[in-house]
Amino acid sequence: MARVTVIPVLLILSFFQHEALFSTILASGQQDIKDALGLRNVLWMTKNDSRVILSWNNNLTKEETKKYTVKYILIYKFFNTTKERKERLQEKEKIIHLKLHSGFNAKVKTQLFAKETEDIIKESDWTEFTYEAPPVYIQNLSCIIYNISFFNCIWHIKAEAPEDIQIFTSYRHAGKVFACHQYIKNAWKKNIGCYMKKMHFQPSRKINLNITVRNLRNSSRGVSYCKAFTPQTIEKLNPPINVSVSLENRNIKIHWKPPPTIGSARKKCFLYQVKIADHKIVNVTAENYKYPFHKPAKKCAVQVRVKKEICIANKIWSEWSEPVFIHDEKTVDILLLSLALFCPLIFLGGLLIYACRRYRCLEVITTPVPHPSDNIKTWLADETHHEQHMSMQMEMHSEFTLGRPEENRDENIQLQKCLKEFMLEDLQR
Repeated sequence: MARVTVIPVLLILSFFQHEALFSTILASGQQDIKDALGLRNVLWMTKNDSRVILSWNNNLTKEETKKYTVKYILIYKFFNTTKERKERLQEKEKIIHLKLHSGFNAKVKTQLFAKETEDIIKESDWTEFTYEAPPVYIQNLSCIIYNISFFNCIWHIKAEAPEDIQIFTSYRHAGKVFACHQYIKNAWKKNIGCYMKKMHFQPSRKINLNITVRNLRNSSRGVSYCKAFTPQTIEKLNPPINVSVSLENRNIKIHWKPPPTIGSARKKCFLYQVKIADHKIVNVTAENYKYPFHKPAKKCAVQVRVKKEICIANKIWSEWSEPVFIHDEKTVDILLLSLALFCPLIFLGGLLIYACRRYRCLEVITTPVPHPSDNIKTWLADETHHEQHMSMQMEMHSEFTLGRPEENRDENIQLQKCLKEFMLEDLQR
């Protein structure tokens, strides 16, 4: 009986020793397992317009594929960039959109995991791949949606671009393809932008912008690039509407309403910024803001702008709203004091006008100067007639005196005396 009992105990101890040894190898000797099993990958590429389909395969058997969980690690980086993109996949292919990149570097690794414990069993070496695309002659592409139905894209042409190329664009959205309505040109008549208007955008459907670079000297198809946009991420909202301010208990209270948008208009989707004079800009999620009015300037300008950030990430702020001005409490006190003084002045002015009318003070000032009477007019006319008569007599006397010889001088003297006496009699009348 003793021998029969010892043998099972030895078998159990031997089993645990082998399990411990295998676990130690898995923990510290993965490189040896990897080299011993010889897991390898093969990569190849399929070009499809502006995207590349990167595919790979390995030398695993069907039994190993069924026994273990197979996963792949893909790391790729576009040319002239420093950011690496890392993904863990279970498929054997990856679609890489070139956009405006001229190529990329990629590497793939295969890993096997135990289905029960998810412990790594073995992995392969990195298999690398490089793809060089045709040269890209445009850069700094940016697109924006504004006023709900307007779509605008602009770009720059690289200095090394050939002189004979021209750039054309179209975009696909909600199953329809639209050509550019109006191109924006530079001084060399090259297309550097596209202006689209009166478009209908579905916020849940992407905009696929297609850019084709053609050589005008030949009839080749040209090189195409594609870039996709989510409408709400490139929408520039209009400024908030109905902005108003008021003073409440030594606080400025600002109210506004969100502008129209192509996507969700729920209150929680909007993020606002409030600017009061030269104070620090404040982020607000509600449609109002209360600011303590401690020591403000004599005149405050209030402005508000908006973007979407809560429901969907959008980096484009709207323009600031038109400034709304509000006066501080001192200015309001001065205004009230002016009104308080103006009312008594109006009362005193009215009382003075009434007194002047009552006692006819204005009649003395406004009484006209009387015209001369008829007697005075007659007297003045007689005086004028008499002077004219005297003048005529003097002229006659002069003529008579000049016409007589000197020997009749005595007679002339006597005649003059008679005339004087006659004139005096007329004056006495």
